[in-house]
Amino acid sequence: MSEKVENDCLTLTRFLIDEQRSCPGATGALTLLLNQLMTAVKAIASAVKRAGIANLYGIAGTQNTTGDEQKKLDVLANDLFVNMLSTCGQACMLISEENEFPIIVPEEHRGKYIVTFDPLDGSSNIDCLVSIGSIWGIYEKKTPGPPTKEDVLRPGTELVSAGYALYGSGTMVVMTTGCGLHGFTLDPNIGDFVLTHRNMFIKNRGKIYSTNEGYTKYWDERVRKYVDSIKFPEEGKSPYGARYIGSMVADVHR
Repeated sequence: MSEKVENDCLTLTRFLIDEQRSCPGATGALTLLLNQLMTAVKAIASAVKRAGIANLYGIAGTQNTTGDEQKKLDVLANDLFVNMLSTCGQACMLISEENEFPIIVPEEHRGKYIVTFDPLDGSSNIDCLVSIGSIWGIYEKKTPGPPTKEDVLRPGTELVSAGYALYGSGTMVVMTTGCGLHGFTLDPNIGDFVLTHRNMFIKNRGKIYSTNEGYTKYWDERVRKYVDSIKFPEEGKSPYGARYIGSMVADVHR
């Protein structure tokens, strides 16, 4: 039986253009920036799949800003994010977990957005083939002159876009530009992300908890009591199930 071919799929680019039309004053700059970011995500997805063959497993021999040992894929993913975003003409400053200091985009390529990102979250799981991901948040610069730390040290409520990419059995992007949260899956047949999950949300209550219980002794007493309450509920209630992958993106996505 032949596989059905979708002839009217809603790609991420088409989705962003549709949203852009509904926002008065939109210039398309954010759409261009997000398209460049998606190019980096697709390149990382390809590298993750080829990591064993391309000898990208193992430690690169350096540490990032949080003291974690950098993996070879960490370095490659960071280079892809930085190179794609710093040359697209829409970003003015990049903040990466892998770099000690902010990256100021050269004036000739400078735009109005500040991009914060962890290019490859969960990299300690790379060598054992566990799902990993990328995380980002985007602010719009509001002040004149060169970008400064005050432009980025702002509450998350001021983000104009945020999201993550999950690299696993497939590649998925979950993101928002302020009008709902939507999921896009990379279709390898067309090499583009298509809308597969519209208006995603977290349930008010679930059946699973996800935490590294190895750090229980560092928890606040209130957190400890809550976790105990869902592990050992009162008579007649079922306990929560524990699922912990160790990659923030994978655990949040579950």
